[in-house]
Amino acid sequence: MKEKRLTTILYGVVLAAIIIPILFPFIWMLMSSFKTQVDIISWPPKFIFKPVMQNYERVFVEQNFLQYMQNSLIVSTVSVFFSLLLGLPAAYSIARYKQKKLSIFILVARLMPGISFLMPWYIVFSRLRLMDSYVALILSHMLIALPLVVWVMSPYFDSVPRELEEAAMVDGLTQQAAFVKILLPLSGPGVVTATTLSFIFSWNNFMFSQVLSQQKTRTLPIAVYNFLSYVEVDWGAVMAAAVTIMAPAIILTMFFQKYVVKGLTMGAVKG
Repeated sequence: MKEKRLTTILYGVVLAAIIIPILFPFIWMLMSSFKTQVDIISWPPKFIFKPVMQNYERVFVEQNFLQYMQNSLIVSTVSVFFSLLLGLPAAYSIARYKQKKLSIFILVARLMPGISFLMPWYIVFSRLRLMDSYVALILSHMLIALPLVVWVMSPYFDSVPRELEEAAMVDGLTQQAAFVKILLPLSGPGVVTATTLSFIFSWNNFMFSQVLSQQKTRTLPIAVYNFLSYVEVDWGAVMAAAVTIMAPAIILTMFFQKYVVKGLTMGAVKG
């Protein structure tokens, strides 16, 4: 009995040692978003304070934050949609026809740092006069989302028995119809996983928006710059903006958590 209790205590200590460093920055950010500037920079830190809403008022009233949120939503949603539209058939083709060279090429594109694509994109879009447009941001974000969809879904399609397709084709379906009506419904957790991860990466992307967007298509990560100046940093507004940016991603992750875990694990099981 004592050994069991000791094991439980030890497990709790290890779990706390892992969770606290992960959650502490977010808790600190959330608390600071309700503090005044004086309370934020005070030392020692204040853990008991009077909450204020002025930071969120500056974010949503003084700044055009809803427009930035709309831009982020449009870019993330459309880029993920087209990434799924192109990535799902590509992942199926790689899995069924063992296209290892194509798989390696997509993996290399996934591993390459995004900044290596930035200069070519800037030259192309500036020549085509597409700077500060949704098209430029959507295509650039697809560089992240498309390889991710293929990377997640290829092993998942490979784990689905080929006999299911063959049985559907015997019943009169074409291979394309079998893919849409049989494989995609069976691959639901994998599709949800690819969609969730792609959306979060696109939603939080800073680099492409920093270079390719201006006032018209500025996204949420770039909007934080509005609270930085040469004189001082409005830390309260920065924290409130950061909470606003992170909240949709956290809610999406929590809502689809079980599907994401299932999608990532089932793709590793053959048969």
